[in-house]
Amino acid sequence: MNFCKLTTESKVNVLGITLFRLELTIDCKWGKAGEKGGWVSDNARVSGNAWVSGNAQVYGNAQVSGNAQVYGNAQVSGNARVSGNAWVSGNARVSDNARVSDDAQVYGNAQVSGNAWVSGNAQVYGNAQVSGNARVSGNARVSGNARVSDNARVSDNARVSDDARVSDDARVSANAQVSGNARVSDDAWVSGNAWVFGNAWEISPLQIQGSKHFFNISTKTTIKIGCENHEVSFWLENFKSIGISNGYSEMQIVEYGMYIDMAVKYLEMFSNKIS
Repeated sequence: MNFCKLTTESKVNVLGITLFRLELTIDCKWGKAGEKGGWVSDNARVSGNAWVSGNAQVYGNAQVSGNAQVYGNAQVSGNARVSGNAWVSGNARVSDNARVSDDAQVYGNAQVSGNAWVSGNAQVYGNAQVSGNARVSGNARVSGNARVSDNARVSDNARVSDDARVSDDARVSANAQVSGNARVSDDAWVSGNAWVFGNAWEISPLQIQGSKHFFNISTKTTIKIGCENHEVSFWLENFKSIGISNGYSEMQIVEYGMYIDMAVKYLEMFSNKIS
């Protein structure tokens, strides 16, 4: 800690761990010399240009380094590492062997634990939890009450929100969105511009980049084409008129009609697999 030090001012947290107040020793981007910061145990480490402020706590063997910041009521504990330009704030918890790096942000009531890693420009917030060996990277967002666990990966511009669960070896990438009560597990992949909500998916939902709009099965009974999301039965009866109203050519209407027929067979296969 080149620009800050542990003072003799101390307190004992709810776990019975003694923490000491940080203090700036020089003027810097975090404030003026003499200003007080957050709370750090004598085994933890704050290094580089990192800073801990407010009521935040860093304890155990945790490390905060680089230009990282931990503030608010956040806690970083265990062998966790917060580095780069990462921020951990609000009531967030980063524990165990978890890593938050690069420009990632963890805030709200979010929790990152186990061997999980949040990196890139990723954000985990709300009441979301990332655990196990899960990875959240790129510009991905995990929010609401969502859970990403086991060896799951959420990357690129993907969004996992609401009460969604992504687990096992599942992958959510590109511009995909998983929301509602959706469950994506086993080896399932959701990518492209796919939108999945509700129901459980143990195999990858059908996704096709068509000539005009992205096509995907969004639940076990619905199909999403572009911004239109309807029951399969509705598509079978109305895909031609929907295509015309959305400016599809005759060839494109035939093309997407083939995709709908394919989706029906795919859903039948999925139903047989889990029955």
